[in-house]
Amino acid sequence: MTGVEARILALVGKWFPTGSHKVGASFGCLVPPLVTGQFDPTVNKAVWPSTGNFCRGGAYDATLLGCESIAILPEQMSRERFEWLKTVAGEIIATPGSESNVKEIYDKVWELRRTRKDIFVFNQFSEFGNYVFHYDVTGHAIEEVIKAAGGALRGVCFTTGSAGTIASGDYLKQAYPNSKIAAGEALQCPTLLLNGYGAHRIEGIGDKHVPWIHNVRNTDLVIAIDDADPMNLLRLFNDPIGRKYLVDEIGVPEQIVSNLDLLGISSIANVLMAVKFAKYYELTHDDIIVTVFTDSAAMYQSRLEEARKQDGAYTEHKAVRDYAQHLTAIKTDSMMELTYPDRKRVHNLKYYTWIEQQMFNLDELNSQWYDGERYWGTIQKLTPRIDELITQFNNKVGLL
Repeated sequence: MTGVEARILALVGKWFPTGSHKVGASFGCLVPPLVTGQFDPTVNKAVWPSTGNFCRGGAYDATLLGCESIAILPEQMSRERFEWLKTVAGEIIATPGSESNVKEIYDKVWELRRTRKDIFVFNQFSEFGNYVFHYDVTGHAIEEVIKAAGGALRGVCFTTGSAGTIASGDYLKQAYPNSKIAAGEALQCPTLLLNGYGAHRIEGIGDKHVPWIHNVRNTDLVIAIDDADPMNLLRLFNDPIGRKYLVDEIGVPEQIVSNLDLLGISSIANVLMAVKFAKYYELTHDDIIVTVFTDSAAMYQSRLEEARKQDGAYTEHKAVRDYAQHLTAIKTDSMMELTYPDRKRVHNLKYYTWIEQQMFNLDELNSQWYDGERYWGTIQKLTPRIDELITQFNNKVGLL
């Protein structure tokens, strides 16, 4: 279906309790403050700043603790996100803009910190629990899939978002030293590619800043995806006429086509990243690229409804156009293989968000770059200690 020989393997997020694998990242952020006594669920309200799925996962995890949550996300995110949140979050705050308006989320967090004494903020963009969860849990899960599939891992392709999932690439590059890590973003907001900005429609990936937990020095490529591609493929993959075209005319196995609703918008963008990656490196059937389907089309039924109202009924003619224009015509444009200065340029963008706006420590920012092996290596070794504290915590509270 993709037109490339390389095998694209993906972990599916739909089957997590919230319909997205972000519930794992929120668990990773929640646990360290909980088991070290920094966060008290009987006193504190958990604040989850997000562009969608993270705050849903956080509110779900907090509900299991009997803790109240405040979910923060941009007002232009899909209707399904807000409707689901109403079932678990005690308070929902919609900030101005779309998924690329992350600063507005941070501004709201600062406002809450100044006015509310009962809150505890879990910021996925800066909490290393997010990094550790994906380095250890997602990284090992992907390794299991690779071993089962057989073949050579050439790279992992993830839209950056909070830079949590891309941490699994750090683990995989240690396990498979010849593999590469590709970071993806929307072409309409090319922050990593061009220090650029803008709004786009690939929901939930966050933009216009570089997350504090992104190990930029270990990133090999930046791949930008035009948001028109996943938006049109979303309809091709989910409309009965589009699916019939893929089976009858393209010859895609029906078993694959019947499962295309497992891909949400950013999941399709991840697949397109993998296609560009495969074409760029001229990969063959012996090569493996890994990505994730963060969430599914279940979160975007309102977007499909909007498309039907705007463009009318889906037809075979539109299916032919979408398949040809938005999938098989994908080229290796809007990509950058990062040199040392390129990586440093992207890393330096952290200064403006985290030092100037969020008042993080400049020496730590420099350590991330100049003492990177020790800095990131120390974080990667935290899991056994966290697991030990979890066991102690469970024994103390007597729930297990």
